[in-house]
Amino acid sequence: MEHIALYRAWRPQAFKDMVGQQHIIQTLQNAIRENRTSHAYLFSGPRGTGKTSAAKVLAKAINCEHGPAPEPCNECEACKRITAGAVMDVQEIDAASNRGVEEIRDLRDKVKYAPTEVRHKVYIIDEVHMLTTEAFNALLKTLEEPPPHVMFILATTEPHRIPATIISRCQRFDFRRISLEEQTERLDLICRQENIQADTDALQYIARLSDGGMRDAVSVLDQIASFTDGRVTYQQVLDMTGGIASEQFGKLALALLKEDVGTVLQMIENFMQEGKSADKCMENLLYYFRDLLMIKMVPQATKMTERVLDPEQFKEVADAFTKEQLFGMIDTLNRYQSEMKYAVQPQTLFEVALLKLCSIPGEVGAVAQSTAQHSSAADQGDVAVLKRQLAELEKKLERALQGGLAIGAGQEASSGGRQVSGGRAPAPRISAPAKLPPQLDRYIAEKSSEAFAATGRKWSQILQGVKEAKVTVHAWFMDGEPVSVLEDSVLVAFKNNIHRETTEKPANKQVIEKVLHEQLGHPYRLVTMMQKDWNAAIEGVSDQPAEEFQLEPEQDTPGKSKEPWIDEAIQLFGEDLVVIKD
Repeated sequence: MEHIALYRAWRPQAFKDMVGQQHIIQTLQNAIRENRTSHAYLFSGPRGTGKTSAAKVLAKAINCEHGPAPEPCNECEACKRITAGAVMDVQEIDAASNRGVEEIRDLRDKVKYAPTEVRHKVYIIDEVHMLTTEAFNALLKTLEEPPPHVMFILATTEPHRIPATIISRCQRFDFRRISLEEQTERLDLICRQENIQADTDALQYIARLSDGGMRDAVSVLDQIASFTDGRVTYQQVLDMTGGIASEQFGKLALALLKEDVGTVLQMIENFMQEGKSADKCMENLLYYFRDLLMIKMVPQATKMTERVLDPEQFKEVADAFTKEQLFGMIDTLNRYQSEMKYAVQPQTLFEVALLKLCSIPGEVGAVAQSTAQHSSAADQGDVAVLKRQLAELEKKLERALQGGLAIGAGQEASSGGRQVSGGRAPAPRISAPAKLPPQLDRYIAEKSSEAFAATGRKWSQILQGVKEAKVTVHAWFMDGEPVSVLEDSVLVAFKNNIHRETTEKPANKQVIEKVLHEQLGHPYRLVTMMQKDWNAAIEGVSDQPAEEFQLEPEQDTPGKSKEPWIDEAIQLFGEDLVVIKD
């Protein structure tokens, strides 16, 4: 008798034979039992999970001569002929080959005719997502209101590609991936019935390779059974599928941890000599480190590993790595795996990837140390800034108290016997521009210094850093440009006074000074002024630089004040509120 592939010979012929889809089986059986079947179904899910098989079993169940019944008898003429595909009223249509609007129009014309051989016409449209937009539109009306003797069953692996108008007209069932335990039990049953001797760990590994698809698992079992003459072992499965034993990966992982380049390269050479492909080795190694991460982070990871069959054996290897190292290795392997698709020499790229992995354990430690040092330096810089700001506040407070005490005591000014009071009298005229920074002459002298040039070269990075830290501050700060650097301060000139004042707010200023520290390497204070004042100061610096900061009394006021507390009072309270009396 001609040999039939195992996946065809063991294709489910009844609902009870299906594996891992109990939620769907029960719903369909109840609908048949209660005569509440729908006119259209949508079966979606990964490949090899039983979508088309369930559709055929449903077609037999509603057309069985002893039914409709929750289970087809598979003994009557109707069941046998549907199984053989010999009933014209039950059609399985491949949408990948019949995806045009003309094919769907032809189907729509034939739907109206009554069935000739069985009770219901059933149209099973496989890979329905391959239909064109025009074909879907042609199917819409018929799918919504077909004749009572017609049932549509649409099957797809990509439901997101099906129009919502089609989905809304169907009862949707999502087929899930079949669990490892259910797959292993099914494979064991097949082996017993087919007189195949198979080790349990071999069947478990086959189940893990199938990625939840029963058809893939049975196909691999069929191939290995043919190769091994009816005896399936774990090592034979590895040899046939190009896999690598977990023990070998454990040895390779420890060599990577020890940065033993010689052992790593020798193991790669051994893999290649055994006929392993570089891309398959990369894939399996990626799965292995993923499994180590699961073992390390999840207490009971027995059912969550992909290639490791017994997680307890590899717990010691997982404990030897930190989570950061495993994350780094997985990220590196994933990047190189993407590049390998286009590589002319994949083995070389695989070797480079593993050599890169050898450096990750050391890099993780170095990064941790560098992060700690950077954090410490940042903390020290923040403390220095706070100390400097506190010292400035103390000085301002001391000057304010001195000025207040002088006013309260009624001390007389040394020039013309004047004193400060709260009355209204002619106020002194200030010829200097308002809110100029102290030591403006020194800023002007340093406007061409190397420190300012270095700041100018990094200004775009500074703006980007401010934007990343807080985009609203960046919007205001963009109006300014650096004009000078003096010791620990950067002078920025603004065109718009509102932008300058908003930037000067403590919270915003702190953000900018933090970025200055990060980009320039040590703490800097932000000092601001108006662009027009800066330009005026540069133009007049050669004529009379000292006059920019002098207080000039009114023409009718004799004498001139030499007391610094008068200037301080004006600076604190404003010239409109301060009156100098003789």
